[in-house]
Amino acid sequence: MSTPAVYLRPMIAFAMRSPISGRLSRRFVTLMIGCFLLGAALASSATAQPFEGCPSKEILARFDEFGRTGKMPPDMGAWLGNPKAQYIEPWKAFDNVYYVGVCWVSSWAVRTSDGVVLIDTLHEPHVDQLIANLRKVGVDLSEIKYVLMTHGHFDHVGGAAKLKPLLPNAKFVMTQTGWNEAIDGAKKSQTTPRPWSMIAQDLVAKDGDTIRLGDNSFGVLETPGHTHGTASYTYDVKDGANSYRAITVGGLGLNAIENSKQVEEFIASIDKIAELVKRPTNPVTVHLTTHPFSNGLTELREKVAARKSGETNPLVDPKGLLEQLTYLRQGAEERLAIERKAGR
Repeated sequence: MSTPAVYLRPMIAFAMRSPISGRLSRRFVTLMIGCFLLGAALASSATAQPFEGCPSKEILARFDEFGRTGKMPPDMGAWLGNPKAQYIEPWKAFDNVYYVGVCWVSSWAVRTSDGVVLIDTLHEPHVDQLIANLRKVGVDLSEIKYVLMTHGHFDHVGGAAKLKPLLPNAKFVMTQTGWNEAIDGAKKSQTTPRPWSMIAQDLVAKDGDTIRLGDNSFGVLETPGHTHGTASYTYDVKDGANSYRAITVGGLGLNAIENSKQVEEFIASIDKIAELVKRPTNPVTVHLTTHPFSNGLTELREKVAARKSGETNPLVDPKGLLEQLTYLRQGAEERLAIERKAGR
């Protein structure tokens, strides 16, 4: 399935500057490219696998191909939905944070003194892997008290239906608009090649809310732009005697833009996040992304594991995060000009 090139070409401009390495990720194209497109791609019958392992640069290059052509390469479509190809070992990012996602999309488990917070749910057919990953890093499903969901696209909330009955003590959290988008997206998917289900609305969070669990607090930021209901979450990550404020930005792609107003919201959201990085007290210095290959996180895990005692965790990189946000803002300004010129 294809989409008009006029909407895809601008996406190529919105590359991300990695907060980890400071290097420009050549093209951060449509990582969350709309449920209707990815649904068709994941239903592909192709069996060839395009990658050995989970190489960030190569994956980005193939998404670039999608951005240029408007068509998901068949082998990529099959790869996105192949549990064996998507598997990566769960790993410890900080003393209290584990990566429990798959190659192309993230899920984070944050341990507190009174239970665990899970960020995003993955999607089928990868939910069994998420569950296995949680158990592998020592998380019992009964320990999960909150599931913080970033936005209503199926790759981030599509696993909620399977997880809900397995997490007896968990509240599922999203903004009101995020819930609306997820429920509507699931409903519309029923007539596509890959239908998915969404749970009924649970806990609604709004901008400025704080969700407290044990010795940690999770700040809620409404950061519309990627979708109208996108949320980002801040929380503490621990590294030995040190503690840092981290953020999981809910969505950075401009692939679901409707008009110039939405791009203006995106720019305002970027500015809001930048202010958190610049603030003099308790600044945000860590970005735990929703798509690991978008900024080389997959490769950086090896540096995290190999660092020597006393060295700062490589994930602590406020300068790189600001560079990333600056570059995204520049791309959004270009997109805003396109939308305004088109009268949208």
